Amino acid sequence: MTDPISDMITRIRNAVSAKQTRVDLPASKLKAEIARILQDEGYIQGYRIVDEAADQTGRQGRQLIRMFLKYGPHGEKVLTGLERISRPGRRVYLGVDDVAPVLGGLGTSILTTSRGVMTGRAARKAGVGGEVLCNVW
Repeated sequence: MTDPISDMITRIRNAVSAKQTRVDLPASKLKAEIARILQDEGYIQGYRIVDEAADQTGRQGRQLIRMFLKYGPHGEKVLTGLERISRPGRRVYLGVDDVAPVLGGLGTSILTTSRGVMTGRAARKAGVGGEVLCNVW
């Protein structure tokens, strides 16, 4: 797989479209940070890192991120859109002055900066720019 972040975004988007309550995806530190931001911003109920058991063929188990998706009281989607911005073929970097609000402030952009993974709002406040991973609304 050449772009694990796009795979994560696609799995989440597909699970929300199918009204699933949870989605499992292969774990990494960057994906865990993205899940933390999604939880802090209120787009998902929570996440947990779980160990997948080894199977009968002797293949060793691996770690998964189990994300619990969030819906409104009548089943409406809380997470309506996820869009990958920076890809392996086209990296997108923004300075602190170029980080714009998503949907007029209704959405969130997720950036990886020299101070770690953070939202666009937090990056502007901290005075740092970085690579824009995705936009969420």
